[in-house]
Amino acid sequence: MSDASLIVAEDDLELRSLLLRGLREEGFRVQATGSATELLALIEAGEVPDALIVDIGLPDADGRDLCQALRARGLTAPVLFLTARDALTDRLAGFSSGGDDYLTKPFAFAELVARTRALVRRGGGAPAVDVLGLRLDPAAHSISCGGESTELTPTEFRVFAVLAAHAGQAVRRRELVRTAWPHGAIVHDNTLDVYIARLRRKLHGLPGAPRIATVHSVGYSLR
Repeated sequence: MSDASLIVAEDDLELRSLLLRGLREEGFRVQATGSATELLALIEAGEVPDALIVDIGLPDADGRDLCQALRARGLTAPVLFLTARDALTDRLAGFSSGGDDYLTKPFAFAELVARTRALVRRGGGAPAVDVLGLRLDPAAHSISCGGESTELTPTEFRVFAVLAAHAGQAVRRRELVRTAWPHGAIVHDNTLDVYIARLRRKLHGLPGAPRIATVHSVGYSLR
């Protein structure tokens, strides 16, 4: 446990420094970044942490979109979100995006350490890989394949990220809606169908990109 590796993504320099120093004193091996782009660069360089601590309000991307992009790349390490938002809808959105725990600022450092240790005990890790030749960029809300890229709207990105994180599997319509729209939002079936149609058109313009197949009476699957 004392040798577990962490990546912390927090844009507040003072808090980031405190976390870096404190977690190292607790025996963790820690790397800290100030943006989603920097964290993705670490993952792409081969870093496979035992857990991640991610601020939702990063300067270049929503931490929840970052988490979805990491899941889509095959990273299964547990993610603890830090945020100043404590509304139920925010917490549910964090879990729906692939997060494992949620800590509201301001927080007690001892609680952060306890929650992080609990997440590390659950295991995870798994090397980050490109899924079906795709790259997801949560900062630009874009996907790329075959040397080409296309931009998505935030909602399109979240729908697609869920499909990519479960590539080859049927994803239920309810799960897609739960992840891409705020809790309690009224989303009609044809609304989701419109977003899927948009994604299909955009994927068609990427060389070698997978397709989104309809799984009748269930939902959709990226293949």
